[in-house]
Amino acid sequence: MTHDGILIVNKPKGITSFDVIRKLRKLLNIKKMGHTGTLDPLAEGVLPIFIGKATKEITGYLAGDKGYVAEMTLGIRTDTLDSEGKIIDQRPKTRDQRPAAKGNHPLNQQLEQLLPKYIGQIEQLPPMYSAVHHKGKRLYELARQGKTVERKPRNITIHSIKVLETTDGEFPKVKLEVLCSKGTYIRQLISDIGDDLGCGAHMSALTRIISAPFHLSQAFTLDAIEDLAKIGKVDTIVLKVDSLK
Repeated sequence: MTHDGILIVNKPKGITSFDVIRKLRKLLNIKKMGHTGTLDPLAEGVLPIFIGKATKEITGYLAGDKGYVAEMTLGIRTDTLDSEGKIIDQRPKTRDQRPAAKGNHPLNQQLEQLLPKYIGQIEQLPPMYSAVHHKGKRLYELARQGKTVERKPRNITIHSIKVLETTDGEFPKVKLEVLCSKGTYIRQLISDIGDDLGCGAHMSALTRIISAPFHLSQAFTLDAIEDLAKIGKVDTIVLKVDSLK
């Protein structure tokens, strides 16, 4: 039996991408594994795991576009730009008093006017809580020491941003679907949008639905993979690299 190929995992919240690999190594008794893009513990969704000889093909998939469904909570800023950080500012979102078009939420109207500025190739400043290197250290290591350093903006491409759902309240929530290039920080995008709205924002949930060419609909939970491993059927869900070319 061989497991050489790609296993599309639906990573759950609360664990790291390496935790997934550690669990699969033990489950499948295979050491050689890698993935094409880390998901933070807060995030869930598509995590392609390359197994055995297929790890040689990882570089060919690193540049693939990504797709996310993200929840933006307005009016609350955190030091990490997501819900796992410390709150550093709270400013309830002032409701737009202008009359809304029929069937359109006032906040949606604001977003419709604002979001086009983020579409296309733009520059994005990597957040301090990120794995970007600075003089031999990761930015998040410096951030945990309370340090902020100058970062250079990076060119990214955002193909589309779609508002899926808007929830009212003192701190409204907006669900966004974002299709973008590799290297896009959704936390930073949400923070920037919140700043443009004048109230600040943080990312309160994130699901990766695409890690091109793979989609969430192809992904299996760790529990499902474990059940298949018990009956020796994991190979039935491992994609062969040749079949994707």
